[in-house]
Amino acid sequence: MIASSSAFDAVVWGHDMLIRNETAGDIPAIGRLVTEALLLLPQSTGTEASIVETLRAAGALVLSLVAEQEGEVVGYLAASPARIGTEDGWGLIGPLVVLPSRHRQGIGTALMAEALRRLRATWRGAALVGDPAYYGRFGFRAFPGLSVAGCPPEVVQALPFSGSVPGGELMHHPAFGLNQQE
Repeated sequence: MIASSSAFDAVVWGHDMLIRNETAGDIPAIGRLVTEALLLLPQSTGTEASIVETLRAAGALVLSLVAEQEGEVVGYLAASPARIGTEDGWGLIGPLVVLPSRHRQGIGTALMAEALRRLRATWRGAALVGDPAYYGRFGFRAFPGLSVAGCPPEVVQALPFSGSVPGGELMHHPAFGLNQQE
């Protein structure tokens, strides 16, 4: 069950989870959560929280959502502007993290559903680099020619909100440290 509060600021999922915009008081918890959750992944560098900090400092977070249960931040999703090929207007999702002790409870799904709902209002589509088995259930998929240098093509995915077919390199904000050429 979803109950919405004033336009885009908070959404209640189920009986006890609130999806809302981050506040200044959430920032330390977000940093800890991003680090803890992503250290479980073999590709983690341990620097992912600094990417979020850099995006925040640059004013490049178009979404910065937290999942809160009983006053605790248990999930987080960031989105920043991206370009695919020559097309601006894509929302790049990442990171999406959930407290490891709270995996498989629908928190990531709730964050993603709310992010996509918000992005649909003004963006061409959403894009990410991630596990096709997980993100496919939200409608993300790989497209021929959609790429990020050094990434297997199946993990570079997009979800167009219109009939456009994304093609070209998925250009991340410089905070990601990919050294992509404009």
